[in-house]
Amino acid sequence: QVMLVESGGGSVQAGGSLRLSCDASRVTSGVYCMAWFRQPPGNEREEVAVIDKYNSMNYATSVKGRFTISKDNAKNTLYLQMNSLKPEDTATYYCAVSLANCWVYGDDWRSVRKYMYWGQGTQVTVSS
Repeated sequence: QVMLVESGGGSVQAGGSLRLSCDASRVTSGVYCMAWFRQPPGNEREEVAVIDKYNSMNYATSVKGRFTISKDNAKNTLYLQMNSLKPEDTATYYCAVSLANCWVYGDDWRSVRKYMYWGQGTQVTVSS
């Protein structure tokens, strides 16, 4: 059963913006942190941004200042606002949920093994 459903991907030119959404309403257990990862073509999955239950956030260095992670607790939905997009942001973007303790200020949140649930991914393509 698919627990997380991403949407909002697409194709944009460099400098453009996209907003990704992740519907996590099927996850009924206590969510500790939610994150976005991405997987560029031919590369491994890498962390993008994380937000915990206290609304503490952290970002990968490559997206800091351009991307913003947020969540709507009432809708159980995670968002990623992506501005000033670059061709190197091209990837399949995945949302992920961890039910375990998540320390966003260290390296703990960067590991894919931290997360119990994953979405199916949404493609983002940025052209130059």
